[in-house]
Amino acid sequence: MAETYIDKKGYRRFKDSGKLVSRWVKEKQFGHKLSKKQVVHHKNRDKKDNSPSNLYVFKDRKTHTKIHKKNKKKTGCW
Repeated sequence: MAETYIDKKGYRRFKDSGKLVSRWVKEKQFGHKLSKKQVVHHKNRDKKDNSPSNLYVFKDRKTHTKIHKKNKKKTGCW
C-alpha cells in the first residue's frame, strides 16, 4: 500500500495523490468511484479508523452535516 500521512484535520491521506484513505476504502468496497458530492463518515468519530465497517457514505454534505447536528443535540459531541 502507498505511503500515507495525517492531514491538518486529522484524516489519513495518500502522499502521492492527497486522496482520503476513507474514500479509497469505500471505493474499493463498492467497486466504483464515489461521486464528488458523496461524503464518507467515520461512525466512531475516529478519523484514523478507516475500517470498512466504520465508514458510512452519505449522498451529500448537507445530509452528513444534518446527522452531525442531530448527534450533537443528543450527545453534546459534534
